[in-house]
Amino acid sequence: MHSSSVPSTSTAEPVAAIRVVVCWSPGPREVRERALELPEGATLRQAVKASGLFEVEPELLMPQGAGIWGRKAEWDAVLREGDRVEVYRPLTVDPKVARRERFRKQGTRAAGLFSARRPGAKPGY
Repeated sequence: MHSSSVPSTSTAEPVAAIRVVVCWSPGPREVRERALELPEGATLRQAVKASGLFEVEPELLMPQGAGIWGRKAEWDAVLREGDRVEVYRPLTVDPKVARRERFRKQGTRAAGLFSARRPGAKPGY
């Protein structure tokens, strides 16, 4: 019996893909998201470039960094299925200064842990 060998005409195997979401905030209380499908083994840097973020928000060309699910990560970190990539922008106000200003606006009577005491209660309780 003679078997003939037929060369395979199929192309290379398809590369496995992962789905991720790239998020950024152009301003307070404003979040933008872009869902992407990337090849397995894609990095954080590749996800941000593929999102087109820098074309949409050119002022973010020098972001403060990026993270995955709220934890700061390196640009060459490998992503996994379902990751949420977050691009950080610079702070406009120092958090300590902002807290002091909020406290000053509230006043000393209305602010603090023990501001709402029961009538007749001991001080500090």
